[in-house]
Amino acid sequence: MTDALKIGIAGLGTVGASLVRIIQSRSNELAATCGRPILITGVSARDKTKDRGLHLAGVEWFDRPEDLAEKGDIEVFVELIGGANGPANSSVRAALERGLHVVTANKALLAYHGVELATIAEKKGTLLNFEAAVAGGIPVIKALRESLTGNTISRIYGIMNGTCNYILTKMEKEGLSFADCLKEAQRLGYAEADPAFDIEGNDTAHKLSILTTLAFGNQIAADDIYLEGITNISIEDIHAAAELGYRIKLLGVAQRTDTGIEQRVHPTMVPVDSVIAQVDGVTNAVAIESDILGELLMVGPGAGGNATASSVLGDIADIAKSQPGAQRVPVLGHPAKALESYRKARMKSHEGGYFIRLTVLDRTGVFASIATRMAENHISLESIVQRSQQHLAPSHHQTIILVTHATMEDSVRKAVAAIKGEGYLVGEPQVIRIERPKED
Repeated sequence: MTDALKIGIAGLGTVGASLVRIIQSRSNELAATCGRPILITGVSARDKTKDRGLHLAGVEWFDRPEDLAEKGDIEVFVELIGGANGPANSSVRAALERGLHVVTANKALLAYHGVELATIAEKKGTLLNFEAAVAGGIPVIKALRESLTGNTISRIYGIMNGTCNYILTKMEKEGLSFADCLKEAQRLGYAEADPAFDIEGNDTAHKLSILTTLAFGNQIAADDIYLEGITNISIEDIHAAAELGYRIKLLGVAQRTDTGIEQRVHPTMVPVDSVIAQVDGVTNAVAIESDILGELLMVGPGAGGNATASSVLGDIADIAKSQPGAQRVPVLGHPAKALESYRKARMKSHEGGYFIRLTVLDRTGVFASIATRMAENHISLESIVQRSQQHLAPSHHQTIILVTHATMEDSVRKAVAAIKGEGYLVGEPQVIRIERPKED
């Protein structure tokens, strides 16, 4: 049998530890599948004395991941440290410059340094694989890099953060507040002690920026994404959405438009009978719309030690099976030097339906004023619901819910701004986009 593929793993947290266990417990199956054994010869983590329940006898320990990348007896460097900069960045660069193959699950690293790292990998003729960086166990990277060759992709969207999806699902199913659901998510380990990166949409944005580049062949633009998190979603919004036949999901959406590429992350109302509306809990889903295949929807576990380790192992297996000198698939789907400059679409020109919730003083003429402001901005309304807030607030407050037909975002923002200037609005208005399935 061919010599073993020697790998070094930097980071022995949940994913790293799971990866070690899987490789060691299934060594015979992996050797048969890959045509050669996979052997862990080096590891690096912050605390050598910590009991991780791993068998690392005979495996060389490195206190610094950079040392593992530069000096370890390895062919593949597996980075599971996390973070856009620091040891993750420096060790991956060192490994690539040395001519090692690299496997990473680090979406932040790729979102901010992916093009540079791809350039080094392509120059050195090595592989940089990152299936686990987006949507955990869902093979969306392989689909975009390889399986959809020849397709022209028009749109990619999905649920890419399990923490947010868990919170929104629990709010709907159990009628709990955002704060209560967040506490439960933290108790179960679905949310970090500081959950801001997830609930404010940054995690989804990093993943979306990578998918956008793979789909459209542009430079990665993680900081050019319209971003809204879920912290302002109330139980009232959840209930109103249900009454109207929708569920609220945090979606990442990227699509080609006449003015450039539009990238956005925000809470979205999706029809309750749509497939993506059925994706609950910590599960992720990614949909790809293309001219030949049509719509491809992939659903699966988006996080967790085993799910992420499974994708990492798949990348390692691909390297084990690869032939020296074989033609490499470009890291980002297109040669790094051929990636086009990112041209950001004008978000205010986005067209779609909108849910608008207004809490107003119960005065004569308020309803007519709102209707007038909508008409002035050429907004056609699909439905209007007015209800008292006696169970939530003083009876002199009313809630007005508007659902628009497809309209320009700029028009919605102008109408809402005009309403805010009238003096009868209580608190901030809520505006949530509505995504409906495309017509056949």
